[in-house]
Amino acid sequence: MLAFAPLHAAAGVAADAVTWLAGTLQPLTGGAATAAAIVVFTIAVRLLISPLTLAQVRGERRRAALAPQVRDLQRRHADDPTRLQAELFGLYRSAGASPVAGCLPALLQAPFFLVMYRLFSTGEGSTGDGGTGAGGAGAGLLAEQLAGVPLGWHLSDGLAGAAGPLFGALLAALVALAWWSSRRARRAAAAGAATAAGTGPGATGSTPAGTPAGAAADGAVPAVLGRVLPLLPYLTVVAALVVPLAAVLYLVTTTAWTALEQAVLRRPQVRTGQPLDRNS
Repeated sequence: MLAFAPLHAAAGVAADAVTWLAGTLQPLTGGAATAAAIVVFTIAVRLLISPLTLAQVRGERRRAALAPQVRDLQRRHADDPTRLQAELFGLYRSAGASPVAGCLPALLQAPFFLVMYRLFSTGEGSTGDGGTGAGGAGAGLLAEQLAGVPLGWHLSDGLAGAAGPLFGALLAALVALAWWSSRRARRAAAAGAATAAGTGPGATGSTPAGTPAGAAADGAVPAVLGRVLPLLPYLTVVAALVVPLAAVLYLVTTTAWTALEQAVLRRPQVRTGQPLDRNS
């Protein structure tokens, strides 16, 4: 279909890169060359888009630093939406921030993830010519093996032989990563809710009794997110139950990378009371 031609072309380029990596890694990894190539390719793509992630984190930090001033403006201009929007625009502009600054990098990352997931879950763009597995278009990548298990093998195909221990180890890794990410998300949501209520480290004081209804409603948003966000990491575990082994390898690798980014880029910041740094 013409609508999917760009996606198919991108998947083809990615398949060529994975095939080349598999050939390069063959002397070191033997029969696991394609599986190793999936891991290396995923890491390479995550490194490539890491500047987008860094930009997203910087945008989040700027908005978090401005949160007390935003709440103050919301209280002062609750009855004048036009004045509130103008004041908020001026505040974000003076700080070099934007209320949607973190969204654009996340949206720009989406095509990369879509291409990789499509390649590793369907084998689209690969052929059987360059690997040990024979087959038509789309069969080459998923026909390769890891520990004797084809990369196109699904959990529903059975757990005989090496498939049981292999899927068990990968699913255990995903569950552990999901638990760690969920715990971090729960803590972040709790901190955000405390700040929104005026009791957290980023707050300027307790919320006054005369807080407008709109500001009180805003506090309900972090509460909802606090219940939903901790559940999202477990969606990767659910996905791993239905996708082929190649896609499970991709999910483990990219989820581990995300966890590493979370630990490094979103570590707690020391508040010094200094003015907001545009380069932070």
